[in-house]
Amino acid sequence: MNTPAPSIDIADLAPDARILLTAHDLFYRDGIRATGIDRVIAESGVAKKTFYRYFPSKDDLIVAFLEYRHDNWINWFRDAFARLGGTLDALVPALAEWFGGETYRGCAFINSVVEVGGTLPQALDISRRHKRDMTAAIRALMPTSRAAKADAQALALAVDGAIVAAQFAESPANALKALARAVRAIKQASIKA
Repeated sequence: MNTPAPSIDIADLAPDARILLTAHDLFYRDGIRATGIDRVIAESGVAKKTFYRYFPSKDDLIVAFLEYRHDNWINWFRDAFARLGGTLDALVPALAEWFGGETYRGCAFINSVVEVGGTLPQALDISRRHKRDMTAAIRALMPTSRAAKADAQALALAVDGAIVAAQFAESPANALKALARAVRAIKQASIKA
């Protein structure tokens, strides 16, 4: 996954969509706090009045960014699983696609909680929902068992660890290897159960 946003010419979009896609790219690449409204306005090519008509505050734009990012990312995640076989073995290759993308900068939801979670409760709420949905997508790959819910939660935590490790490493290879070990351990434990 190189980017959760489809490749489109934003100049052809309505002003609100141009603003959102521009903010998406800037917030994810440079960070929420490092990206000012004036930069979003300039790069989206809208007037300040137009910006504030659609997004009365930066917080409104942050919430819209997180909702947009969640919808695109979770759909990509589920589609990648289906494309890669629909079993737990799809987890590591799916993340390898994302980690290998030119625009990879970690998890937008982990990053946003670090940046604004304490001051913007909606960011925390959306991020929690994102993690629940990610866990549910992982759970859907697993056979039914008494331990499946706990195993999915453990793998989701391992995925978050791999996301952070891949963000800081020169190469995501070690993070992916560690995640593959966690997947194998969960699969072996479920066979023994």
